[in-house]
Amino acid sequence: MKLKTVRYQNNASSSDIRATGRAGAQIQYLRWLSVRSCSLILSDVVALAMAWRFARSLNHFYSPIPEGLLWWVWLDLPSPFWIFTLVTLLTFSYFGLYRHAHRTKNYAKAGQLVSRVYILFLVCTYFYDPHLDLPRSLFFTAWASSIVLIVISRIVANVLLFQFDIDRKPISVFLVANANRLRSLSQLLEKRSHCRIIGVAIATTANSAITFDSILKLNPDEVLAESLPNVELASSLFWRLRSAGIPLRLLPSSREMTYRRGIPEVFSTLPTLRVESSFFPGWDYRIKRALDIVIAGIGSVFCIPLFIVIAIAIKSTSPGPIFFRQERVGLHGGVFHVWKFRTMVTNAPQLQQALEIQSKNDVLFKLHNDPRIIPVGHFLRKTSLDELPQLFNVLLGQMSLVGPRPLPIRDIARFEPWHHIRHQVLPGITGLWQISGRSDIDDFDDAARLDLHYIDNWSLNLDLEILLETIKIVCLGKGAY
Repeated sequence: MKLKTVRYQNNASSSDIRATGRAGAQIQYLRWLSVRSCSLILSDVVALAMAWRFARSLNHFYSPIPEGLLWWVWLDLPSPFWIFTLVTLLTFSYFGLYRHAHRTKNYAKAGQLVSRVYILFLVCTYFYDPHLDLPRSLFFTAWASSIVLIVISRIVANVLLFQFDIDRKPISVFLVANANRLRSLSQLLEKRSHCRIIGVAIATTANSAITFDSILKLNPDEVLAESLPNVELASSLFWRLRSAGIPLRLLPSSREMTYRRGIPEVFSTLPTLRVESSFFPGWDYRIKRALDIVIAGIGSVFCIPLFIVIAIAIKSTSPGPIFFRQERVGLHGGVFHVWKFRTMVTNAPQLQQALEIQSKNDVLFKLHNDPRIIPVGHFLRKTSLDELPQLFNVLLGQMSLVGPRPLPIRDIARFEPWHHIRHQVLPGITGLWQISGRSDIDDFDDAARLDLHYIDNWSLNLDLEILLETIKIVCLGKGAY
């Protein structure tokens, strides 16, 4: 298997499928700014204004707003209201409460998000001035009345919009399905729903460049897909559509897709799973890379004393270099050198061939009692301290803190074709595989599915959960040897 070396310092992060984008993709996100959306935004602002006026009039004489919060007044409403309203509208927008008809009717979600913003407002007020006494009666009255009025105003707005048949422009759909299903699905969708099929593609070509270029050219409101390849959907088509700002809707005939993230919806009497595109395309990944650099940089500095102690321990117990450098396969099959503290004898690679017959897995080479490990190596591997030099790989742009683990060329040569999907994102020091069993996972297919699940469901919050769980597992030494 021939692999090409890549200069990750210059182009690795921009090649990650989570960071891709196209010119004008942001224009796609203006589609949600329709008559329905504008009407709901207006109703939300009016509902919040009524709630605040009610709370202020009820508490004005004995619990007025503290002077420290009155920076300005506009339209007879204080500055905290306008800041609160802006944050609420942005939160609603982020969670799709203006973009899609199904979500605009999720009244429970609207009330829940309003509550979150009020809690955030309360916390920010405390940090702004801990001595500022915000009247409890004023705060809780505004909170409760905001939830009630937001829900009522949205119900009224949706009823009026439906009665006047506003915003009924046909939804343009690009259909992807098996050849024998394209005609019947097209007829079904156009007959039972307010949509227009503007393009079709056979399911087996869903991830081809020609199909994706056709989708971009036709610029549909969404892509509806059925019977897609089992393992290539979300990590290929979904992320490419996401970068273009085009939502993807799945029909549940693709059984492998049922575990992926999405919103269950009935579309033209068909049960579907709608996978939304990001409201801020690419920015979440940029934040991830910025956090990688900041955390790796700070961690490298603070770990210098620990590095010195580990280096002395290795040198005093085993002849040879302190660090071990090995070629690993990373983003898009590129080869780079991963750095670790040496935990084995210097001729470990030469001894591996004789030991491979004892390995329990055809892809991964891992032994419970590897005779090549030096005395201090057991401790370093048990605590994962041997992985710390990979912070420098993160700083060089070759790795991330969280992602699929980069594997040696020997392991990659034994991959099934679908295993290579994990190479579409930047590899990581830790990942979902590591917190779900680490070396205790015998079948590499199970580990690969965990990597695919991570790619399909990636978010900043998932990265944080993995990092925290990694710390716990490292402290317990679970699954490492």
